[in-house]
Amino acid sequence: MVTDETGGALPGVDVRLRIADAGAGATTTDAAGRFHLDDVAAGPVQVTFSMLNFGSVRRELTIPPGGSVDASVVLHYVLSADVTVAGRRSFVNLADAPNPAENLVGIAQSASQGAITAEQLDTRPMSRAGEVLETVPGLIVSQHSGEGKANQYYLRGFNLDHGTDFATTVAGMPANMPTHAHGHGYTDLNFLIPELVTSVQYSKGPYFAEQGDFATAGAATINYATELDAPTVRVTGGGGGYRRVLGAASLTRRAGTTLGAIEMERNDGPWLLPGGFRKTNVVGRFSRGGSLNGLSLTGMAYDARWNSTDQIPGRAVASGLLDRFGNLDATGGGSTSRYSASAEWQRATARALTKVSAFGLAYRLSLFSNFTYLLDDPVNGDQFRQADRRAVAGGRVTHRRVASWGGHPVQNVFGAQVRTDRTSLQLDHTASRVILENVREDRVRQSSVAGFVENAVEWRPWLRSTLGLRADGYHFDVDAVSQPENGGTANAGLLSPKAGVVVGPFRGTEFYGNAGSGFHSNDARGATITVDPSSGDPAERVTPLARAVGAEAGVRTVAFPHLQSSLSLWTLGLDSELVFIGDAGTTEAGRPSRRSGVEFANYYRPVRWLVLDADVSWSRARFTNGDPAGTFIPGSVETVVSGGVTVENLRRVYASARLRYFGARPLVEDNSSRSNPTKLVNVELGYRWSPTLRLSLDGLNLLNAADSDIDYVYASRLPGEPAAGVEDRHFHPALPRTFRLELTLGL
Repeated sequence: MVTDETGGALPGVDVRLRIADAGAGATTTDAAGRFHLDDVAAGPVQVTFSMLNFGSVRRELTIPPGGSVDASVVLHYVLSADVTVAGRRSFVNLADAPNPAENLVGIAQSASQGAITAEQLDTRPMSRAGEVLETVPGLIVSQHSGEGKANQYYLRGFNLDHGTDFATTVAGMPANMPTHAHGHGYTDLNFLIPELVTSVQYSKGPYFAEQGDFATAGAATINYATELDAPTVRVTGGGGGYRRVLGAASLTRRAGTTLGAIEMERNDGPWLLPGGFRKTNVVGRFSRGGSLNGLSLTGMAYDARWNSTDQIPGRAVASGLLDRFGNLDATGGGSTSRYSASAEWQRATARALTKVSAFGLAYRLSLFSNFTYLLDDPVNGDQFRQADRRAVAGGRVTHRRVASWGGHPVQNVFGAQVRTDRTSLQLDHTASRVILENVREDRVRQSSVAGFVENAVEWRPWLRSTLGLRADGYHFDVDAVSQPENGGTANAGLLSPKAGVVVGPFRGTEFYGNAGSGFHSNDARGATITVDPSSGDPAERVTPLARAVGAEAGVRTVAFPHLQSSLSLWTLGLDSELVFIGDAGTTEAGRPSRRSGVEFANYYRPVRWLVLDADVSWSRARFTNGDPAGTFIPGSVETVVSGGVTVENLRRVYASARLRYFGARPLVEDNSSRSNPTKLVNVELGYRWSPTLRLSLDGLNLLNAADSDIDYVYASRLPGEPAAGVEDRHFHPALPRTFRLELTLGL
């Protein structure tokens, strides 16, 4: 019998028998997942089980004379699988599989692909929802303002700002927002409910035909459960006025399964100005079917408001003017909302799989910030408001089909996707949240269409290749309401070839080589701009799509019992570090760049109740054109270390201790100023009275390190300082030692 990870039967699995490297028989599983092969000669044989969306299994068996052998297996999702209907647990770490070496075939296309399981998330202490992405090796999530604002992300030598060059999808909904009021690619994950996450599928580099804009450094697909093990209520309280209540449940009837969840949170934080973060979050899902054929409908509603303590100048703290957790503008903050609906439909046969998805989104943001204080306006101050109102619609279809070319197994993928954003954007000069003047106002319609194809061939049992091609087309239509000369239309297109090769497995070890071309788009307003909105000086238009070319070599091994390790060496070049400066309403065309690095990730379960993990990444990022200013890329992450010890269920006790090291970074092009490293230790300790009742205590920044969440160097002006301001390091402190107590009740 052949089943998936949940124990569900898998019909249509291709079962092939080989004796001494010669074909000896083939069949497919029936509707109950069962199969049999008769009249097999006694002796050693190899049986291969293959199915779309799942990794192949190769099992070595010995048939006794006149006897039979049970060849039942469990197939695991490939790391890039289409997941439409899933329970709380859908992926498994290979180190936890009974026979990991036999499951390695076809599980990944590169060494830096991976999937984080629900078990890995369950006992991980987190200070904010977006830290679900910190499970991706080498990725850092930080904050430089109020908690309601999108996080800052770092990966592979990038300061990704609020989401540029890293594509994120949640329950079928793309999270990145192009041509955003605050920053292109803005990815606000505060609407995420970690308890609903079944898995995080991630990849790095522009090597995958199904991934387009924003996916140059990497991409993550965050999957939500369509069914829960039991109704759950969680109540959390802690320092800084932190309060959170979550209720979630699912109900299965003949027509399908309905899941509902509601989350309410408030948090003032350690700031002298209470953060006042208040959010309400609602998720509803309906699903039917299973891992092969399924339908899911999802609705999400999120609303939040907050006060901001933005980054502050180091000189103000050193002089005693400001407390470390103080502020220079007590009226910063914002509000946001997002309401979305999405549908995913999947249908599989013995030789084909089709998935169709569609989504719609209504979104608002009003954000007040002041980073330079009195530099531009010594009378009213430099506070500004960024407003974004948009409607988004889009869809995607993917068709996978297996075939045979000259006796070689082949999988072909064909797909297309579309997206349209209709956006109203406004930038205002404000004081105490009162509008003084409008800097610019725009109405933007941005549309994109893409098609992609991919071909994977198994040339030998130990050699597989992948070739892909992606075509993207964009249309930008900008109505510059306040400055018509900055309006207009623009079109852009790009072809992106991809290639990969996998050699192995040999004794539980596979080797990978990948190369590909990708891109990141630029803010639509940069494609039509003619004058600087603030100064009126002529402004240069930028290329709407900036090409990226990358390559990677790596290895993944499960040769040692209960240990999965991967090592990758990579390089990535960008034609332009295109950056939209939301604070001024202009776009700067950055310099070309080159990044390279190495990543080493490990997951080890020596005994059933203990998990050890350790990830280390190092990156080098440089501008590649000559400039007296220097070649270092400001904010580019260099060294990231993440490691943890997790006790999952030892006499009803569970615990986790984690170290997160965020290395020093250059803050200016000549590397004359660098940030200090950030070293945080978070812990969780819990006790299960019963399967339905548990109590846990989280300790965040347990060692009370006085480190920064983020650092910048730029000019700002305080009262009494020169009109040109003072170049200084500005920082946003990490949370001090904070404890949170949580009670979980299963109903």
